[in-house]
Amino acid sequence: MDIATLRSQHADHWAKACAIRALAMDAVQAANSGHPGMPMGMADVATVLFEKHLKFDASQPRWADRDRFILSAGHGSMLIYALLHLTGYEDVTLEQVKNFRQWGAITAGHPEYGHVAGVETTTGPLGQGISNAVGFAMAEESLRARFGAKIVDHHTWVIAGDGCLMEGISHEAIGLAGMQKLSKLIVLWDNNNISIDGPVSMSDITDQRARFAAAGWKVLSCDGHDPADIDRALTEAKASDRPVLVDCKTHIGFGSPTKQDTAGAHGSPLGPDEIKATKAIYGWDHEAFVVPEGILKAWRAIGARGTAARKDWEARIATLPAGKRAEFERQMSGAAPKKLAAAIRAVKKDAAEKAPKVATRKASEMVLAAVNPVMPETIGGSADLTGSNLTKTADLGIFTPENRKGRHVHYGIREHGMAAAMNGMALHGGVRAYGGTFLCFTDYARGAMRLSALMGVPAVYVMTHDSIGLGEDGPTHQPVEHLAICRATPNTWTFRPADLVETAEAWELALTTDKTPSVLALSRQNLPTLRTSFTAKNLTAQGAYVLAEATGKRRAILLATGSEVEIAMKARAILEAEGIGTRVVSMPSMELFAAQPESYRRRVLPAGPVRVAVEAAVRQPWDRWLLGERGSEKKAAFVGMEGFGASAPAEVLYEKFGITPEAIAAKVRALL
Repeated sequence: MDIATLRSQHADHWAKACAIRALAMDAVQAANSGHPGMPMGMADVATVLFEKHLKFDASQPRWADRDRFILSAGHGSMLIYALLHLTGYEDVTLEQVKNFRQWGAITAGHPEYGHVAGVETTTGPLGQGISNAVGFAMAEESLRARFGAKIVDHHTWVIAGDGCLMEGISHEAIGLAGMQKLSKLIVLWDNNNISIDGPVSMSDITDQRARFAAAGWKVLSCDGHDPADIDRALTEAKASDRPVLVDCKTHIGFGSPTKQDTAGAHGSPLGPDEIKATKAIYGWDHEAFVVPEGILKAWRAIGARGTAARKDWEARIATLPAGKRAEFERQMSGAAPKKLAAAIRAVKKDAAEKAPKVATRKASEMVLAAVNPVMPETIGGSADLTGSNLTKTADLGIFTPENRKGRHVHYGIREHGMAAAMNGMALHGGVRAYGGTFLCFTDYARGAMRLSALMGVPAVYVMTHDSIGLGEDGPTHQPVEHLAICRATPNTWTFRPADLVETAEAWELALTTDKTPSVLALSRQNLPTLRTSFTAKNLTAQGAYVLAEATGKRRAILLATGSEVEIAMKARAILEAEGIGTRVVSMPSMELFAAQPESYRRRVLPAGPVRVAVEAAVRQPWDRWLLGERGSEKKAAFVGMEGFGASAPAEVLYEKFGITPEAIAAKVRALL
């Protein structure tokens, strides 16, 4: 539909949509940076969505049963900022719009979760938003099954662009959504055929509609500038029994006399003259950032449209039995149940008494067997490695279209899609998501894992087969650099527990934090229980602690994690037999140890003794603890990996790569 027809036949709609376009052009120009074309192109779709379909109340942005709106094409962030400002979200003031992309403003270049109340997830890395949305829709299905449709019954709406659909993660996400028949998930595709380099046809010939249909989605289409046609398509989408793609054919930079349908409207300001000419075409005769009172009033009415539905929902939830309502509120808040601490203590006590020799991946399964029954909000899963990651406990059941009460997801070989869906479930609320693969394959999930950290989402990554100890699968599957990568990521806890006790403590921390994702690096090979004296205190929370003290004068300190703590203990026995007093420090979490008071770190790592760190991985993260913290180059050494692994049985690999008690003892002697 052309602009003249829009202005004449849909004048009220046109005025509201132009408010979005004008604010987008003005804010990008003021910042001298940004993406004006996408908001200009999708303003009509967004106006119809917010006015007639989206269930929300701008005065209560965290209402639990609101529809979720995700701008996957996060570069077009002025679309969501304009919508939130116009509909009356309290924090998105006109001043924030004017300060788009500036220091201290919540209106960041790409929408960031936690900065703005109406932003459900951080987007910008293309493909992440649509993939998060799958998790949002899965969480909605699970909660509806648990608490009933009177309490949980809402849609997840996504605006995605050509770039989102080109990213490989989108293929993982749409396949998972189609298989799961997530009928409350609706993706609005901004089909404008333009990327930064130019026409999409320069780089892609994919028939996206056929692609989604092949994955089990319902596919609809509309003229993205015809409000009646948009309304028709969105109405039909809500009635679907499977996820829906709505192909919204649009013009990027709609109305710009020289930049419409070109890459020139994509990633840079239009310029003062182009903005003036475009506004004249729109019939928008107002200064920058000015929205006439009548138009703003109409938008504020849209923002208040959901108040009645929200109050009806509040009345319904008030009729729930007190216990069920309290449980719903607890799960939505992310707070752990009171029974969790007792469940963890029981596992630790039993481990100390029976001292089982099990792989820490098996230890993780044993912890989950105690945790999952007392935390009905956990949803686990694996990227086609359930039998190896041991993420499924007997009580979970499988999450399927036929069993929404199931709590284990078969993600298939979709590590990245799994991680993004976990983020979405956690962001939705009411779910504690964990998922497993091999530690080496964090490479495949890295984009979503980074966003877990950036957003402060407490997803739990169960990463097994954590070293050369996995053996014969060889260097393609043996992680050596991955612990360093995880530890280098801000706001991430990387746990490498040495036994069942430390594994239980790591899980307790991972399930009680509300702002930090956790990586559990777990062994394939069996490990002995080293903590055989029960203590209720969570020693892993300290990051590192003295596992075994020197019996005489302390001359050496051995630091180790995971499967190498056992080796360090054997090296200690050799050294002690030679009269070399040796302390062993288990360091399951470098991040948590670094966060301890300096006085505690000094007690664990005092000046004087030589230090040897032992880990079947690269040295990189260890130098702080070897050379810093009162250490020195002359009195420190590392026993670990200098390159990639090899294919052989685990015990052979440890011997060939020199990660042995004898090699550790030799390092200590050389330093002394």
